[in-house]
Amino acid sequence: MRMRNKHRRPTPFRCSAGSRCSLSAVVWSLVGCVLILHLYSLVHHRDGVEEDVLVRLNRLPLIRELEEIEEETIQIPPPRKRSPRAEKRRPKRPTTLIDEFLDENSQIRHLFFPGLRTAVDPRKEAGNDSLYFYPGRIWLDTDGNPIQAHGGGILYVERYRTYYWYGENKDGPTYHAHDKAPARVDIIGVSCYSSKDLWTWKNEGIVLAGEETNLTHDLHKLNVLERPKVIYNDKTGKYVMWMHVDDANYTKASVGIAVSEYPTGPFEYLYSKRPHGFESRDMTIFKDDDGVAYLIYSSEDNSELHIGPLTDDYLDVTHAMRRVLVGKHREAPALFKYQGTYYMITSGCTGWAPNEALAHAAESIMGQWETMGNPCLGGNKIFRDTTFFAQSTYVLPLPGLPGSFIFMADRWNPADLRNSRYMWLPLTVGGAADVPLEYNFGFPLWSRVSIYWHRRWRLPDRWWALQ
Repeated sequence: MRMRNKHRRPTPFRCSAGSRCSLSAVVWSLVGCVLILHLYSLVHHRDGVEEDVLVRLNRLPLIRELEEIEEETIQIPPPRKRSPRAEKRRPKRPTTLIDEFLDENSQIRHLFFPGLRTAVDPRKEAGNDSLYFYPGRIWLDTDGNPIQAHGGGILYVERYRTYYWYGENKDGPTYHAHDKAPARVDIIGVSCYSSKDLWTWKNEGIVLAGEETNLTHDLHKLNVLERPKVIYNDKTGKYVMWMHVDDANYTKASVGIAVSEYPTGPFEYLYSKRPHGFESRDMTIFKDDDGVAYLIYSSEDNSELHIGPLTDDYLDVTHAMRRVLVGKHREAPALFKYQGTYYMITSGCTGWAPNEALAHAAESIMGQWETMGNPCLGGNKIFRDTTFFAQSTYVLPLPGLPGSFIFMADRWNPADLRNSRYMWLPLTVGGAADVPLEYNFGFPLWSRVSIYWHRRWRLPDRWWALQ
């Protein structure tokens, strides 16, 4: 039974009792408010759409060439002949292209790892190959040596108008610590290369060196140093490097932190820790527009990712932490941002064997992350399902080309890690997402992430003019 409120407050409308003006005034007021709000939203939406359309129209001629999908076909060679007795004793299963990729004696290995004859060499005079990226080919620096910057990332320093590429130097023999251990190279250190155009790279040397004699040091040569990333702290004026540090058996599972006054080092190694008390393996760091930096790392036996903000000096993590992609078994995170939305590319956990990349998106970096599906386009199905036989490491925004990025990945060569290759490909954000949301089966409002396969590609002329 509905009870009458004896203490009802008087209506704000000054109408006589029994009059119908109070009700009609309320109704018409509400209708007016709704109409005004609707009109405002239409104008605001139209402005937003027009702005987005203008951005796309201005960008379209610049990236049309990058978005052309190329096909790629690699034929598996016929199997080697075996005796009928051997075939009966142990039937040979069909060989896959991934098997051929991992087989150091494969007849088609040169297709995955072309030789020095086809190397990208910036020392040559400008010609048809100048300024072109060739994913998978050997890439030489200005001294004529293969670039050693694996699992790395790039920092652009505005004051120098220079890009700095940091990565693992693996210019040593590949071996296994024991029978079941993964392929590895002794820690040499973190290399740094500088460039004005992202194509011609000068070797700035080892900016964080491994330790030769002190067995207790995190960076002793028998340990592991992977995925170094560097960001600049505007408050302290320091360049801060974060990296994955581990022992030969991958049981330490920690992050290491180093700091320098200059982008070209030398970096002073500070310490290591397990962030938030959890193991940390593949990791990256991301600096947001407001200057807050975040650590993103694989944890809980690589079954999930953790994200948490760094302290103001970037030398530690805060207590805040969010678990994302729980139970998804993702690693190799590469995070970037576009028009207020956070995007991330990740890899599956299959050791050195390549696997399918996935794109994820979130409205807040510490919020709910949704999986958007495989971003790879072109090549063929096996290329798309193996991230073009590579693994993500970083996504680099391209100034002057809104929604355009460079997807940086490593094509690992477990038989000879120093001969691993760099897979740089164009990445764009635009168009409707093609995978529904996981929780409510609707489609996300954010745009699709696309990575395009090219045997050879270059940045648009307008981008070069801006440099």
